[in-house]
Amino acid sequence: MFWQVTQSLLGASLYTLGLFLITLVFAIPFGFVVSMLSRCRFKPVRIVIRVIIWIIRGTPLMLQIILFVYAPGLIFGIPVSNRFIWVAVAFIINYSAYFAEIYRGGIESIPVGQYEACKILGMTKGQTFFKVILPQVVKRIVPPMGNEIITLIKDTSLANIVGIAEIIITARDVTNTTGAIWPIFYTGVFYLVFSGVLTLLLRWLEKKLNYYR
Repeated sequence: MFWQVTQSLLGASLYTLGLFLITLVFAIPFGFVVSMLSRCRFKPVRIVIRVIIWIIRGTPLMLQIILFVYAPGLIFGIPVSNRFIWVAVAFIINYSAYFAEIYRGGIESIPVGQYEACKILGMTKGQTFFKVILPQVVKRIVPPMGNEIITLIKDTSLANIVGIAEIIITARDVTNTTGAIWPIFYTGVFYLVFSGVLTLLLRWLEKKLNYYR
């Protein structure tokens, strides 16, 4: 029984890992784009983007998942054929908003004097940003980005609200079938191991970027 449960949970963990990786791959660059738009000099664009970020950050991810999965069918009469894709879209948009604010905070933390020094040296705005500002921003945002990434792996469990067979809902089904409670606690091992590996990788990255020590 132990081996059968393990196989079921490992199979379900593919959904969890897939959702985690897809969100990360798309949300990190998309969040950067959103961050740039939120700092746009054209005021209407800046206001619209910041309002969208406020809405996304101010509403529960669970609610956003439900809307993305069920709204097309209820509003437009077009039922969603692949729930996993729309759940992934909800995650990408949600985490892009959080990453955008982290990027913005990192960029705005750079002293204005550095921009002025680059201008005196004859550097273009592009050279200033990509060669001077961005490397410092990356170094500063690793800790807060790391916190969000670790939170992401735990948030993937919210996919079960729309019936995605991720690891927790699979463990619950096994418990309902067998009457054994241990599969529920068994999923905790998965999250602890995955979070532990991510923590080690992020600490290694922080040390790698801490080139002044």
